[in-house]
Amino acid sequence: MQLNKKLGAEFIGTFWLVLGGCGSAVLAAGYPELGIGFVGVALAFGLTVLTMAYAIGHISGCHLNPAVSVGLFIGGRFSKAELVPYIIAQVLGGIAGAAILYLIASGKMGFDAAAGFASNGYGEHSPDGYGLVAALTTEIVMTFMFLIIILGATDKRAPVGFAPIAIGLGLTLIHLISIPVTNTSVNPARSTAVAIFQGDWAISQLWLFWVAPIIGAILAGIVYKWFEE
Repeated sequence: MQLNKKLGAEFIGTFWLVLGGCGSAVLAAGYPELGIGFVGVALAFGLTVLTMAYAIGHISGCHLNPAVSVGLFIGGRFSKAELVPYIIAQVLGGIAGAAILYLIASGKMGFDAAAGFASNGYGEHSPDGYGLVAALTTEIVMTFMFLIIILGATDKRAPVGFAPIAIGLGLTLIHLISIPVTNTSVNPARSTAVAIFQGDWAISQLWLFWVAPIIGAILAGIVYKWFEE
């Protein structure tokens, strides 16, 4: 597959992840009686990955996440030459998804992106007031487990055809655990996309949502590579 087609698929896939996942949080989770709540948001994120894995997995591998690309590279499943282009495509796709979400959300009277816009945070910006160490630990461990699921489900020894289901449900579970702590990132592209539109504290705290997921992904790549020896 040509690299430009892979990058196009990653752009579209990450666009859908941000629009679908963050969109569910911004547009559908806030109703007192009819809202989907954080359980619905968790499921929405899982469904974006599951649907895209079937749609573009055969084109680009459906990473949709710089940490996933890094983890797959460390685990010996991904080319070094494609790593940076993939990350750029993912970040740009995420920003495009956030831009469409902003355009839609701003059509409602009283909307204010500075109020949060599904951004990730810690301390006073954690949904339930969790501090820096808790947030850092959560993002490292959750990304570690996400990459273990991805590497295991896509192993040539694993049952064929079920990887998207395991990965999508894995991401749902991760959100169910960690939304109260950081609003769940495990994906630097997702965090960057909405932080740009939030424009304040989310930018200053964005470093954590790059550093922690990448650390978790690197550790998972190393561990799973050991399993394969």
